[in-house]
Amino acid sequence: MIISLVLSPLLVGLAVSFLLEQTLTPKPRPVWKRPFVSALIHSGLWGLGFAVLLLILQRPWFAVVNLLAFQLLLVLVNHAKFASLREPFICQDFEYFTDAIKHPRLYLPFFGIARTVAATLGFSGAFAIGLVLEPSLLDALPLWGFLGLVAVLGLASLQLLRWVGPRLPALSYQPAEDLTALGQWAFFYGYGRMEHLNRELDCQASPFRQPPPIAPERLAHIVTVQSESFFDPRGLSATIKRSVLAHFDASQASACQYGRLQVPAWGANTVRTESGFFTGLTPAQWGIHQFNPYRLLVDYSLPNVVAYLKQAGYRTLCIHPYHASFYQRDQVFPRLGFDEFIDLASFSEAQKCGQFTGDLAVADTIQTLLSTAEQPLFIFVITMENHGPLHLEQPPADAAAYYDTAPETGCNDLSVYLYHLHNADLMIKQLKDSLAANPRPGLLCWYGDHVPIMASVYQRFGEPDGRTDYFLWHTENTAAPRQQDLPIDKLAEAMLDYAGLRVAGEAV
Repeated sequence: MIISLVLSPLLVGLAVSFLLEQTLTPKPRPVWKRPFVSALIHSGLWGLGFAVLLLILQRPWFAVVNLLAFQLLLVLVNHAKFASLREPFICQDFEYFTDAIKHPRLYLPFFGIARTVAATLGFSGAFAIGLVLEPSLLDALPLWGFLGLVAVLGLASLQLLRWVGPRLPALSYQPAEDLTALGQWAFFYGYGRMEHLNRELDCQASPFRQPPPIAPERLAHIVTVQSESFFDPRGLSATIKRSVLAHFDASQASACQYGRLQVPAWGANTVRTESGFFTGLTPAQWGIHQFNPYRLLVDYSLPNVVAYLKQAGYRTLCIHPYHASFYQRDQVFPRLGFDEFIDLASFSEAQKCGQFTGDLAVADTIQTLLSTAEQPLFIFVITMENHGPLHLEQPPADAAAYYDTAPETGCNDLSVYLYHLHNADLMIKQLKDSLAANPRPGLLCWYGDHVPIMASVYQRFGEPDGRTDYFLWHTENTAAPRQQDLPIDKLAEAMLDYAGLRVAGEAV
């Protein structure tokens, strides 16, 4: 009798959880078409979650409802992420639940404020009703019997996972493919397990081992700007004025090198691009850590361009006008080799442009640093002005100034984007002027981390291919610009080449 009180809700909940998976995007294969081991992993995780909630709530049906409600939440979050970023929710994304509480503006608008409020109220109401309607198992069992039952369920589930976990098929690290092949719970388990097991990377071929000896007076200032959501959108619509990116065009015309940049991110996940620049590692070399490399770098040091430049004689600084703890940058950046991290605390509310600190305010800070520098500087900048959600802003009053003809209906996000993009363009000019005015030679490396999220705009004009744009500009360059498309993991090497900081014989 007691066993049936627990076994019935456990099995019913397990069956419903398999059905819930079929509402995901992309849709997993039916359970009978997956590897059998994935169904066992799903069952083990379900049993373990049920045991934990049963221990807390003491009500089996109530535990099942809460577990299914959590899975439904993951389905809804998966839909929101896939619609915005073209990638399903993965195991490494669970930490974003706490980030969403700390930084709601960056996350909740994509999930939907109304949906968030409705889910919170619905869960709170269901929780209260469940406690009242279902009696506690402690009314029918002594405490030791209840604890023993929960222990058997939990230990059996753990043992099942220990037995079948190593038998999970190899992962492709293509989230949509792995989710389709394995189902949601086995997909989570596989990614979490591999991240735990694989904690070392092969960096023997790193280009950032030993810089050549160069006299300090010959070292150029280097300013690298990872411009938020920067790409050239003028190919989307012929109505966008060319002058929106006038200084970007001029920089490409006088650059050492420029082109399109292949980045491992779409719409968000800046750290994927950022870590590719720092380390020169490809997504394949990162393996499971490609989805959030800083979860590894917070504990491990890898050869990287920051430490390379510091060893060459540079003072290394990062400027990011946002919270230093976001993505654990406050812990990762000292390990990379940054001497100083200038974050949001160094900027005021008056310096905002839209939702975030303006690009021109950041350019002012860089100008001051360059003018007072007593040694060569490497300044890495992560801008914020153009960070979405763009739909939280209204188009500027002069939005028409960014178009040759009146903007089409449904282009509000694009108008907001062009306004901030034009400020990024003005930042380019200010940085070039600051470097040119300095007695020390200077190099400006500029690139976008990913394309912006503008779903309604892409529906109207078509999606971009996901590449961003870059250029490398030097104050003393007189040669014709070289046009070359690159992956982000090769950009820092090219930057060092034009700064004269590459070991002779190395290839870009």
